[in-house]
Amino acid sequence: MTIAAERLDFCDPIWLALRSQAEESARDEPSLASFVHVTILKHERLEDALSYHLAKKMGGEDLSPMLAREIFDEALAAAPELGDAVRADLSAVFERDPACHRYLDAFLFYKGFLAIQAHRVAHWLWLEGRKPMALFLQSRVSEVFAVDIHPAARLGRGLMMDHATGIVIGETAVVEDDVSMLHGVNLGGTGKERGDRHPKIHRGVMLGAGAKILGNIEVGEYSRVGAGSVVLKSVPANCTVAGVPAKVVGCAGCERPSQSMNQMIELGETDYQI
Repeated sequence: MTIAAERLDFCDPIWLALRSQAEESARDEPSLASFVHVTILKHERLEDALSYHLAKKMGGEDLSPMLAREIFDEALAAAPELGDAVRADLSAVFERDPACHRYLDAFLFYKGFLAIQAHRVAHWLWLEGRKPMALFLQSRVSEVFAVDIHPAARLGRGLMMDHATGIVIGETAVVEDDVSMLHGVNLGGTGKERGDRHPKIHRGVMLGAGAKILGNIEVGEYSRVGAGSVVLKSVPANCTVAGVPAKVVGCAGCERPSQSMNQMIELGETDYQI
């Protein structure tokens, strides 16, 4: 490792931990040592490793991995805030998902994390006016990860998509920082209307599995939406909503629902899973 890389490690604890875990994994599972080395250990920055990894996932017959990597490199170099968001997302997965024991696992294998990072590049392309390429990446993310996020949708940092399969986020949707959502969540419209037509999910919200939030409505900060709920009206802050159609059934139950990931609500003496 170069002196510059050592200095970067010192200033980048997420990357340092990721490399350390990769070295340990390569020792413990020799069959994957080559994969771990080429994906992580040969790179000097987290951004470089991510660019390589995403390009291998997203590249194919229509867009070679080499050309895909050039696009990812370009975006990450032009928008350094994307790298900050990557680190915040990695931390969110590690801290909130009890099945995630290392940054390495999320980085290499968790499709929710990878889908978000590919979307961040697609969104950058969209803002740069490169809409066909942005839509191409959206299509590839849908094919590879079973997650469909329109490139115009705006996503914050510190996000977690647990399991992620079947998540759909529409064109004018906004997801603020520190949000967690489980598989099957749909941030959609209510029909063929145009313009601003998708939900706005505020900071710290937790969206349960299969929740459908439809229309240009808001889910207030630090609220919870129960699994399988259909939300058609705005949700106040610090509340729990559940049902079809969803109604307020209580308070959020904690100060940081997206971090606690508590999916139980209390009604009297009975606990119900949301």
